[in-house]
Amino acid sequence: MPPVKMRGDGRKAKNPKKTITRLLQYMAKYKLTMLVVVICILFSAIAMTVSSSSLGTLVDDYITPMLAQGDPDYGPLLTFLGRLACIYLVGMLSSFLYSFLMAKVGQGTQKTIRDQMFTHMQTLPIRYFDTHPAGDIMSRYTSDIDTLRQMLSQSIPQSISAIITLIVVFIALLTTSPILTCVLLVTVSGIVFVTKTVAGKSAKFFIGQQKALGAVNGYVEEMINGQRVVKVFCHEEISKKEFDELNETLRSNASRAAAFANMMGPVNNNLGYLQYAILAIAGGILAIYSQGRLLTLGKLIAFLTLSRSFNQPISQISNQINSIVMALAGAERIFDLMDEPSEEDHGYVTLVNAKIGEDGAITECAERTGHWAWKHPHQADGTVTYKELKGDITMYDVDFGYVPEKTVLHDVTLYANPGQKIAFVGATGAGKTTITNLINRFYDIADGKIRYDDININKIRKTDLRRSLGVVLQDTNLFTGTVMDNIRYGRLDATDEECIQAAKLANAHDFITRLPEGYNTLLTGNGANLSQGQRQLIAIARAAVADPPVMILDEATSSIDTRTEKLVQDGMDALMKGRTVFVIAHRLSTVRNSDCIMVLDQGRIIERGTHDSLIAERGTYYQLYTGAFELE
Repeated sequence: MPPVKMRGDGRKAKNPKKTITRLLQYMAKYKLTMLVVVICILFSAIAMTVSSSSLGTLVDDYITPMLAQGDPDYGPLLTFLGRLACIYLVGMLSSFLYSFLMAKVGQGTQKTIRDQMFTHMQTLPIRYFDTHPAGDIMSRYTSDIDTLRQMLSQSIPQSISAIITLIVVFIALLTTSPILTCVLLVTVSGIVFVTKTVAGKSAKFFIGQQKALGAVNGYVEEMINGQRVVKVFCHEEISKKEFDELNETLRSNASRAAAFANMMGPVNNNLGYLQYAILAIAGGILAIYSQGRLLTLGKLIAFLTLSRSFNQPISQISNQINSIVMALAGAERIFDLMDEPSEEDHGYVTLVNAKIGEDGAITECAERTGHWAWKHPHQADGTVTYKELKGDITMYDVDFGYVPEKTVLHDVTLYANPGQKIAFVGATGAGKTTITNLINRFYDIADGKIRYDDININKIRKTDLRRSLGVVLQDTNLFTGTVMDNIRYGRLDATDEECIQAAKLANAHDFITRLPEGYNTLLTGNGANLSQGQRQLIAIARAAVADPPVMILDEATSSIDTRTEKLVQDGMDALMKGRTVFVIAHRLSTVRNSDCIMVLDQGRIIERGTHDSLIAERGTYYQLYTGAFELE
């Protein structure tokens, strides 16, 4: 198998601008909604600014004159307060509306990305899943997507609001007092410098946090799936130690990121209080020495209030920087998966249902006939020819390695005529499963040729190639659904009767009928409520209902007891009748009746022949069969 990438494998950070641009492309279909959001944010910012500026008018034009009146008239004041209340109401409704709309945009964009990510994942080659921990892939659907949602629904609208608020408030400040505005800009520059410094230090720890979280998720998923093995081999302490190391990396990155993030708020608040004091002193001096010509008491109050409104967006942006950095790190991991090259398929020969006349003429048809043919379009003259699918598979001088620098199959040549049963035996790692992976085109060969009914398999479309092959793997995977659903997974248009017949053929019918709800029993957790042997029987029934012309049985009876194996073997013999069959087995008793047995050692075929001929040779197979030495 190809080497699996180490957990927490480092990745170079991509261009954040490119990532942001790509995210904006997903939000493009919400252009009208985003326009409404920006308008609402603008209204909210203007309402807040106008209400703060109105404090100066309230003091200078209403409260101060009323102090000199013996019998003050409250009518104008109440009218002004009513207008101010309307402004606050507009701002509040605008804030509610843009928050609601951005939540909708965030969820919609999140769904689109998740859908595309899952769709693209289905196109990835087996090599990708063999080299990436399942938990790490899962974390991209969970934690990475969640940080992206938070950025889209919270961080982006708050950042846009902060920027618009800064612009609107700055104009109001400049209109209120240009001199104090200059003092404000000097103090703000210090706040911005501190914010930039702290945010820059926290960014790398947030990126590290996301990667470490993926590694932890991967390890936890691995331990859950292998919990029985962990307990059997008393591996609990080692597992705890390994998890502690991964968790410590996560804790270290997360704590440092949180430390800088939590530091930013208090630092900005204290700098804001210092700025407020400086502005109050400078404004008081200006108001006193200008005797109200440059700055009145009301305008000073309004300016100080606006200065707080000016600092608030800066604090908002600084607080959102961490969320945005973390979300961009998650987005990069998501786009890493989405940018993985899809499985290439340049095949053009397809598999079709066919009717075969008495004269051998092949006619393509839509309905299932039990006969298949290869449909071969010729690009040169536009004609189409048909060749009956017989199951003739040959390999010529095949070399292969999961990685270029290490070849695991050397000069493999084999011939499987239609209806023959070919068996592979040999020690673990000898290359048995690798050969079947090449027939399936899970991997492509480095050198040599593989032909299927005298057609180069590279010319056959992969989906059609795999549809012609029935596979029963050593590791059984059952999906959430009924027993009937899991059997029908082999052929979605199979009737209930055909599924039951397939179960009988695999000798699974008896135990299925004893389940609480028979074929309608719900299976969850990879069939956790079934024994390993029962799961394997369902997998065999799944392959049987597909009724393919070629079968690949990779240790298909490894999890079945000897008594059941004899019954299943009888059923499988009926299933294999008339089909080309490749069998991988450690139990040599299951391959005795094979037409050809191939003994592999370190990627080479060292012996081949029938059971009797190999016994007569007294070579490796003879020693394996007689127990002189055992398969490892």
